[in-house]
Amino acid sequence: MIAPHPACPLELPADDRVSSPRTGYTRAHWEAAADGLLRAALTWATPGGALLDLPGRPSASGVRSDGLEGYARTFLAAAFRVAGAGGDDPHGWIDRYAEGLAAGTLTPGREDTESWPLIRDHGVFGQPMVESASVAIGLRLTRPWLWDRLDSGVQDRAEAWLRDALRHTPSPNNWYLFPYSVAGFLESVGRGDAETARAKERALDLLETWYRGDGWYADGDGRAFDHYNGWALHLYPVLDAHLSGDADLSAHYGGRLREHLEGFSHLFGGDGAPIHFGRSLTYRFAAASSVALGAVTGHTPLTPGTSRRLVNGALRYFLDRGATGTDGLLNLGWHGPHEATLQNYSAPASPYWASKAFVSLLAPEGHPLWTAPEEPAPSEGPDRVLALPAPGLLVQTTAADGIVRLHNHGSDHVRPHEGEAQAADDPLYSRQSYSTVTGPTSAANTADNHLAVVVAGVHSGRRVIRALGAGGGDGWGWAASWHRPVFMSGPPMVPGMRVESVTVARGRYELRVHRVVGAPDGSRVEQTGWATGREDTVVSELHGLHGWETRDVVRAPQGTAYTPWAVVPRLSAPVSGTAVLVALASLTAEPGAAPLDSAVSAVEVDGDAVRVIWADDATTTRIGFDPLSVTHG
Repeated sequence: MIAPHPACPLELPADDRVSSPRTGYTRAHWEAAADGLLRAALTWATPGGALLDLPGRPSASGVRSDGLEGYARTFLAAAFRVAGAGGDDPHGWIDRYAEGLAAGTLTPGREDTESWPLIRDHGVFGQPMVESASVAIGLRLTRPWLWDRLDSGVQDRAEAWLRDALRHTPSPNNWYLFPYSVAGFLESVGRGDAETARAKERALDLLETWYRGDGWYADGDGRAFDHYNGWALHLYPVLDAHLSGDADLSAHYGGRLREHLEGFSHLFGGDGAPIHFGRSLTYRFAAASSVALGAVTGHTPLTPGTSRRLVNGALRYFLDRGATGTDGLLNLGWHGPHEATLQNYSAPASPYWASKAFVSLLAPEGHPLWTAPEEPAPSEGPDRVLALPAPGLLVQTTAADGIVRLHNHGSDHVRPHEGEAQAADDPLYSRQSYSTVTGPTSAANTADNHLAVVVAGVHSGRRVIRALGAGGGDGWGWAASWHRPVFMSGPPMVPGMRVESVTVARGRYELRVHRVVGAPDGSRVEQTGWATGREDTVVSELHGLHGWETRDVVRAPQGTAYTPWAVVPRLSAPVSGTAVLVALASLTAEPGAAPLDSAVSAVEVDGDAVRVIWADDATTTRIGFDPLSVTHG
């Protein structure tokens, strides 16, 4: 029985609510989804199949690079699909991609219908280096059915094109894993040498310097912690070790993946949604690729039923919410198209990095990932608060509504070579909090979940986030950071001014405490809460407990990835010198949730020390800033 799912034009099998009581999805759904996405995308291939020129606005890299991106990223889906089926290829995907490889590498760099662009340095239209990794992994996965059947001349041309990835400079972040993947493929087909060895050694050496603990890597030399951990920094080395059978590498990098999944598995909502945080969110269900890879390789703390629940939930979440248009193509956005979700490198085929989630198909039909019945996701209960000190994150989940909230006290998007005043505010990193049911407002609207100091009418931004710590105990947790307020006009900073922030999570409540130091006379402070739309079933509340004078609601007409129009609760007050401010926030879809203003029975502030007594059980939370201390009990 074949039936399209709501808002999804792909032909998928009927739900199986016996083995997958929460999502209805099985391995057959994954195969059918891959086939449907490939069928739609390949209708836009050039006559020789080397480029897929999907409709839409071009990226900053140009349409030829975008066409290569279409080939490479969909090839990755085809490779997982065919390799997972042991070479069974009922739709002839491999022949299509073999023809495209031959045509694209015939005269690289030529401005004709089929030729692939050359791979150059990151700063010189370097996007082809990204795509070389998908081509290499696709060839490695399908070697018996594609590479080994190629004419030796085509093999030589493909190697020559790929080797340029080893000879040019990547972007200073996860990009170093692209030549690493190319080198791994070349070595797997007997074409390794000192050059491939150097590319692999260089990437792994950098990976060690980026590792921060708790299973988290920084994406480069800064402090960007986001979904690139799963779909790049863990995926490439663990998959390479798995395919090569290298037990030492597998144990080393697989152990880190296992630790990563201890925390990352909590970042999927009860509806299947990944946390809406960080760049490149148009890759959507690629967020589940690390969960799938952990299940495939055995490097996971999760039961097969929990892994199945998470990967199925992520795929279904997006297919049911307009990730593909009526033409079956993945569109640029989150649910449907959404411009503010994108970066300037986003191209019409960029969403097909979602293909990485099809690594799940490397688990064959009889694998526990597909035979174990679905089990609840971590967000489905009980309520949890999880501190991740290495990246400076605090995860808060509530079983009553399945919402996951991520409080960010350690991840930013300021690169080491940038001055703090020169970097732009990035809504996908700079906000205090993110969730699985809300997105940040656009940079043109009032910022949600933000503490701004307003000097001479100009609101401050939060650029470099300096983690101060994270911890907690049974049913509660905290994370803290500080930042220098930066202004877009006038002097970029006020000398000596800083904002120190602590978030304490308990149940659905978020205690937000700030100490503003060095505010000039005549300044104001504003604290905003969660952005929600008029049709949303979730309720956003923000209640001042100390130091705040006024409360109102501001509009965000550009909306978020979840709603075309939003409102944001706001507190404000005058400030001069040093001030401590305390507020309570909540984001909930729990029916009949008690009003926020009844959650706390008393608040005491003595200098820099804050004492909050909770109304339900008289538990006391104490926060001190000098030195930082947070206790609860």
